[in-house]
Amino acid sequence: MVRPRKFDEESVLNAARDQFWATGFAGTSMDAIAAATGLGKGSLYGAFGGKRELFRRVFDDHCDAAICSVDRQLGGDDEQAFARLTAYLLAHATACAEPSRRGCLLAKGTAELAEHDEVVSARSLKTFEAVQRAITAELEACQRNGDIDPAADARQLAGLLLTVHRGLEALGKAGVDERTLRSSAEAALAGLPRPPR
Repeated sequence: MVRPRKFDEESVLNAARDQFWATGFAGTSMDAIAAATGLGKGSLYGAFGGKRELFRRVFDDHCDAAICSVDRQLGGDDEQAFARLTAYLLAHATACAEPSRRGCLLAKGTAELAEHDEVVSARSLKTFEAVQRAITAELEACQRNGDIDPAADARQLAGLLLTVHRGLEALGKAGVDERTLRSSAEAALAGLPRPPR
């Protein structure tokens, strides 16, 4: 007879996620996860499988949360689309400059594992594509409102802004200051094609 679980799965997954986030996949042992979660290794293996399976689970949950966050920040009436897009990119630039910021688990996991783990690679791509779709929809709203040239390729511009967004993350981790990061974000926004006069 299988014994029922006597732990809060969400709390355990959050603790495991934070451990992976702090020390990366390679730098995290099952002993460290056991210490972080308060569960024995046997319970962890029984509930979640090995370290890789556990990482994939928390990575998948994190990717879902990242997509939900973008969807919350973008989308709405056309009149406020450009203001929302501006706020989204500038808030990210500010957040990336925080000295205590851990960085993005999506970026860390992708950089560390995507080359050797097809599941992580596919999940990363799916997440970035979802973010690009959300930015594309926001740019199309900007076009409908007359803030962006309607002849421009919104998906292509979204790819550019996504690249800037991810680049801000990398620069922030390297220690680039907030003023420089925000200036880069502002330059990207200023470079978007405006409607012909």
